Amino acid sequence: MEAYRTQNRFLNAEIHQVTKIWRQVAEKEKVLLTKCAYLQAKNCQLESKYLAGLRRLQEAMGSEAGECSELLKQLTEEALQWEASEATADGVGLSPISEYDEYGFLTVPDYEVEDLKLLAKVQALEVRSHHLLAQEGRPLQERWATLGELTPSAELKQLLRAGVPREHRPRVWRWLVQLRVQHLQAPGHYQKLLTRCQTCEHPAARQIELDLHRTFPNNKHFTCPTSGFPDKLRRVLLAFSWHNPTIGYCQGLNRLAAIALLILDEEESAFWCLVAIVETIMPPDYYSKTLTASQVDQRVLQDLLSEKLPRLMAHLGQHHVDLSLVTFNWFLVVFVDSLISDIFLRIWDAFLYEGTKVVFRYALAIFKYNEEEILRLQDGLDIYQYLRFFTKTISNSRKLTSIAFADMNPFPMKQLRQLRAAHREQLEAELQELERFKAEYLESRASQGRAVAEGCAGEGEGEGEGEGEGEA
Repeated sequence: MEAYRTQNRFLNAEIHQVTKIWRQVAEKEKVLLTKCAYLQAKNCQLESKYLAGLRRLQEAMGSEAGECSELLKQLTEEALQWEASEATADGVGLSPISEYDEYGFLTVPDYEVEDLKLLAKVQALEVRSHHLLAQEGRPLQERWATLGELTPSAELKQLLRAGVPREHRPRVWRWLVQLRVQHLQAPGHYQKLLTRCQTCEHPAARQIELDLHRTFPNNKHFTCPTSGFPDKLRRVLLAFSWHNPTIGYCQGLNRLAAIALLILDEEESAFWCLVAIVETIMPPDYYSKTLTASQVDQRVLQDLLSEKLPRLMAHLGQHHVDLSLVTFNWFLVVFVDSLISDIFLRIWDAFLYEGTKVVFRYALAIFKYNEEEILRLQDGLDIYQYLRFFTKTISNSRKLTSIAFADMNPFPMKQLRQLRAAHREQLEAELQELERFKAEYLESRASQGRAVAEGCAGEGEGEGEGEGEGEA
C-alpha cells in the first residue's frame, strides 16, 4: 500500500508538471498567433498605403507623357497583379488575400471603371487588416462562447452591436427570427405553401424568375451553375408570395431572402427570416406597390441628416443632390449590395434584434464617415458619381459602429415614431391631392372626348339632311 501511495504521489506530481507545461505552451501559442495576426495586419496596411500612394500619383500626373508616367504605369500594373507572398513566421502561414470571403462574396470589389481597380485592391487590403486586428479581441469571442442560452438583455444588445462571430451567427439569427415570428408560425406551414406553388402558378412567378439571375452577381453561391442556392431562393420567394398575397413579391425581397439563405442555409429558416423582416420589423406597406412607408422613411432620414450633419446637407442642397436616389435602396434591402459583407452582416446582427432604428443610425454614420470627402467635391455630377460607389470604400467596421451608436448622439425610438407619423400624414395628403388632379384630368379628357364625338355626330346628321334634300 505504501508503495502504491508513493507511486501515486509521483504520478500526480508528473501530471501537475505536464499540465503546467501544456498551459505555458498554450499561452505562448496564443501570444504568437496574436503577434502573427498583428504583423500580417501591419503588412496589409503598408501595402495599402503603397497602393494608395500610387493611386494619388496617378490622379496627380493624369495622362502626362514621360519616363515617370511610364514607370508609374508599370508599378500600377504590378501592384494589381501582386498578391501577398506565402511567407512563414513561427510555423504560421501568412496567407494571401482570397478571391472570395467566407460567405462567397468577392473580396476585391469588382468596379467597372478601370481607374478604380487600384482602389479596389486598397480596400481589400484594408478590410483584411481590420479583420486580422479584430482577432486580438479574444474576450469578445470568449463571451459569445460562454453566453449559453440566449435571452433579451442589455448585454446581448451590446454583443450584437459589436458583431456576431461567424461560427455563432446561424444559431443567433435563428433565435432572433424565432423571437419575431413565434406568434405567426404554424406546423407544416412552409410545406403547405410549397405544395401550393407546385399546383398553382403565382402572378409574380415570372418577375421572381427574372430577379433570380440578378441576385448577387458577385457571389459564387449564386453564379455557380451547379449551386443549389438559386433553386432554394426561388422556392422561398414563391412560398412568401402565397403567404403574403397583399405584397406578393417586390423587387428587393430576393436579396433579403438570399442573405438569409447564405447565413441560415435552410429554406424554411430563410423563409421565416423574410417574414420577420417584412411583417414584424419593417413598418406596414414598406414593400407594397406604393412603397408608402419607404418613402416616409426617406423624408425622416432627410430630417435627421439636417439635424445631425447640417454642413453636409447645406452642401448637397447647394448642388441640388437628391440623396434618396442613393439611400432608398439602402433601406429597402438593409444595405445589402451597398456595403462590404463583413459590415452589412454586422448591421443585420443588430437590425434583427433592435429593428429599423439601426438602419437610420448606420445611414447617418455612413455620411459622417465620408463627410469630408463629399464636402471636397464641388460639382453635382461628381457628387453623384462618388455616391454611386462610396459605401464600398468603407472598411473599418469598428469605426463605423462607433459613429453609429456613440458619435451621432443617438435618437430615441419615440422621436422616430413622431417623425414617421408627421411625414406619413403629409405624404398621404400629397397623394390624395395627386389623385384628385388625376381624376380631374381624366374627367376633362373624357368631357373633351364626348364633345368631339357629339360634334362629329352633328356634322354627320347635317350632311345626311343635305343629301336628302338634293335627291328630292
